[in-house]
Amino acid sequence: MQDRGLHQASPVDNLLDDGAGGHSSYLVRYAHRPLLFILRYVRHRAPSHSIVITSVLAAVGCAIASQYAIKNLIDVLSTPDPGDLVWAAFIILTGLIAADNLLWRVGGWAASHAFVTVTGDLRRDLFRHLTGHAPGYFADRLPGMLASRITATANAVYTTETMFTWNVMPPAVAVMGAIALLSAVNAPLAGVLVIIAAFIVAVMFKLADRGQPLHHAFASKAALVDGELVDVIGNIGVVRAFGATMRERQRFSTTVDNEMDARRRSLRYLEKLRLLHAALTATLTAGVLGWALKLWQQGTITTGDVVLVCSLGFTILHASRDLAVALVEVTQHMARLGEALSTLLLPHEMREHPRATPLAVRGGRVEFDGIDFAYPGSRPVLRDFCLRVAPGQRIGLVGRSGSGKSTVLALLQRFYDVQGGCVRIDGQDVAQLAQQSLGEAIAVVPQDISLFHRSILENIRYGRPEASEVEVMAAAEAAGCRGFIGAMPQGFATVAGDRGIKLSGGQRQRIAIARAFLKDSPILLLDEATSALDSESEQAIHDALARLMRNRTVIAIAHRLSTLRDFDRIVVMDAGRIVQDGSPAELARRAGPFRDLLMRQTAQAERAAA
Repeated sequence: MQDRGLHQASPVDNLLDDGAGGHSSYLVRYAHRPLLFILRYVRHRAPSHSIVITSVLAAVGCAIASQYAIKNLIDVLSTPDPGDLVWAAFIILTGLIAADNLLWRVGGWAASHAFVTVTGDLRRDLFRHLTGHAPGYFADRLPGMLASRITATANAVYTTETMFTWNVMPPAVAVMGAIALLSAVNAPLAGVLVIIAAFIVAVMFKLADRGQPLHHAFASKAALVDGELVDVIGNIGVVRAFGATMRERQRFSTTVDNEMDARRRSLRYLEKLRLLHAALTATLTAGVLGWALKLWQQGTITTGDVVLVCSLGFTILHASRDLAVALVEVTQHMARLGEALSTLLLPHEMREHPRATPLAVRGGRVEFDGIDFAYPGSRPVLRDFCLRVAPGQRIGLVGRSGSGKSTVLALLQRFYDVQGGCVRIDGQDVAQLAQQSLGEAIAVVPQDISLFHRSILENIRYGRPEASEVEVMAAAEAAGCRGFIGAMPQGFATVAGDRGIKLSGGQRQRIAIARAFLKDSPILLLDEATSALDSESEQAIHDALARLMRNRTVIAIAHRLSTLRDFDRIVVMDAGRIVQDGSPAELARRAGPFRDLLMRQTAQAERAAA
């Protein structure tokens, strides 16, 4: 049972694929159309879904036909001399019953492949879309909430497919089949049942639609619970350090209480609908049975017809009940799906240029030409900012917090688009480059080191996934990591923990430096690369960084000016502008903010040494 995989995108999808790093944004059109979102994945898995639907329809057909077979058997038994007709009727009935059960199993077997595969397809697509967002998108949202939305989407689609296949389609087909058979026995009775069944379904669905706000509220509060869980667990060290354990427990308890209240309101509304339908069904069932007996007394129908009318009447009424209840629950899951999609499928704020080209590195010249930039909703950070870095040059960015140093590094990596001016690498506008090639050309050692909950070997190899173990070991040696890694019980196979929690700050930074060594990119960005190291480790890392920076274009942010003493240039920034630019020795002799800062740090070092 082979399906056409989603990696084989249709021509239409290929035309709509865009976004940072080649990630797709065509999913945005489904943000407020959950039904079309589901149908997209059903279409891509058409063969297996066709088997499921065909099996279910055939099974329902056999179930309806078996009721007529029962009627036929009773009528044969009622004849004076049935003879071999009894066994013929028996064989037909048992054959239909066997086929009914077998077809359900065929459908179930096919569904175990089709429905599960759809959840994998859509999670891959949602993750692909999510990772195409700019960093600002993630700064405004809880990671746990985003993760729970993807899980909720997969669960909602799986449940919706399951309920449609087993709880919506069978009773709907059963009602139509039963009405067709019943019309052959007594048309007026069939007509009345059609009207009643349609009325019940319409009323129940209308009432179910009114409960949508309750279901939306529950979905939103359930996602908030997941988000808060991940947020607190990810910051458990801060919670303990500030003695806030009880406070966070109370906060989480309140969040859970709100979610439970929303869920109770949603479920109670569903129960009211079920109670209403149960009362209607009980009343109407009695009416159908009484009408059939009256017709039998009048000699209008046979004993087998009475059985058939009653069984078909029960089928219509009970199927309408099942259909109405299923539609209510499907509506609830569609509400959850719609809420999740509206959060996840936002357009990418920074889309890759439609004619993006790979970066062709020719030395690593970096230019910031007349840059104006402000973060969304904030005042300008850079104003007419101009900076040129020659290939192979090492420059240090110095200045007070908020002067725009980190923004310069972020814009070079195109984490954000500028409002004015242009950022270039070797004369190529980064806004028109393929994001993948831009990322490959730049290695970063950040101040806040993020490691994956994977082995140390995998974390270092993240810089170049195809690197051999020998190359990883060499990078670790160059970054001064071999000693502490070798002392760990599992060595390079040791799992770093969430964000590298099992390692000290200095160890995490040396892992990041090893990762940069392995990546071997022509442009190197250092953001306080030695800030978490003790003095002994700092000297060792200085030597390693000196080797790493050789023949590369380097832009480094540093608060400790001693780390920049061997750099070619120092650029001093203030309020988004360059206020000084020159060699370390030149700026140390010249009156200005650099010399003032250097004198303060020298005095602090002398007091600490005293």
